[in-house]
Amino acid sequence: MSNQAPAVVSRLNNVQTVSLIIGLGGLILLGYGVAIDRSQFFQAYLLGFIFWIGISLGCLTLVLLHDLSGGMWGALLLRFGEAGMSTLPIMAILFIPLLIGLGDLYIWTRPDQVARDAALQQQSVYLNVPFFLARVVFYFLAWIITAYWLRRWSLKRDLAQDPLTYTARLRRLGAGGLVLVGLTSSFAMIDWVMSLEPHWYSTLYPAMVVMGSVLGAFALLVFFAALLRNYEPLATVISRGLFNDLGSLLLMFVILWTYFAFSQFMLTYAGDTNQEITWYVERLADGWIWVGWAVAFFDFFLPFFLLIFRDIKRNAKILGAIALLLVLAQFLNTYWLIVPSFYPTGFYLQWMYIVAPIALGGIWLAVFAWNLKGQSILPQHDRRFFQLAEAQRAREQAAEHAA
Repeated sequence: MSNQAPAVVSRLNNVQTVSLIIGLGGLILLGYGVAIDRSQFFQAYLLGFIFWIGISLGCLTLVLLHDLSGGMWGALLLRFGEAGMSTLPIMAILFIPLLIGLGDLYIWTRPDQVARDAALQQQSVYLNVPFFLARVVFYFLAWIITAYWLRRWSLKRDLAQDPLTYTARLRRLGAGGLVLVGLTSSFAMIDWVMSLEPHWYSTLYPAMVVMGSVLGAFALLVFFAALLRNYEPLATVISRGLFNDLGSLLLMFVILWTYFAFSQFMLTYAGDTNQEITWYVERLADGWIWVGWAVAFFDFFLPFFLLIFRDIKRNAKILGAIALLLVLAQFLNTYWLIVPSFYPTGFYLQWMYIVAPIALGGIWLAVFAWNLKGQSILPQHDRRFFQLAEAQRAREQAAEHAA
């Protein structure tokens, strides 16, 4: 297999250019936004950042999972996942504005609030600014270093005479990395999202948010695989059977996320204490309940119903559309998780809540496309993958001609 085909590079160049223009234009609009309403800016920026850092961490988790377990699905999406996890350095830079806005976002950073709240005083051992900053540095170092070695060894494996040496290294890193990334991602979601309402807590909440990030990341990778399916070298190996496998895995991630989300909801209401149910009471009151129902419909009911059909999963265009729908549904879910923390009395939407995710998404996609076009879009070490994929594609084409 050769390096990136010119047609793929051209398509990715277009994605990179358009995304960068949108991202920079959005950041300019946000510059105006912070001048007119500082609090709104930081709330909207947090929303956009949490969604896109979730996609980055989801890509990192998926690459670790593939390096540990293997599989044709992972070989197909590996370079896409590596390009997604390689956005983590830029996400670390994009976190800086949130450091400036800590006081606007988190009540536990305000000494006057802590002084008259016994619960915040008890939590101050963990929820204090110096320890928070130290954890932020640790999280990003852990993620970026893990992603760096995953990418480095993966590329070296393509050139090595004995790729099994690097496969063994990546498998060991996959085992330890899943534990490290799972724990740090969970604590990051506690720090950055759950602590927006420090009087409420749930042990299932971090797992639910992290699982949502993995679902969103996998859906985005499937969408790009469907988008580029007709370009070499993907066109040589992609088959209807491979898309069927991707659709089945997408259904699995939908079910896993739903399991965590419903389990938290069920256990919270089973507990039936004021401290526990307040979080849901806010999100099921007034206009927020319709957002919650929209999340349930577009993030579970509709994709679940569609993805149980084999013919739908084998159709790349339809599967790509379902995957994109799930990405958008996960953003809506992130909106439902975060914004009611600031506006618990009813649904609220302001223009910066739309512009901030688009701006950060433009920057993320530009970096993603740049990373993806830097290397061959398929890993070169696994000859068995190419043999099996090409044989499966040949069988499908023969069956179509026979029919």
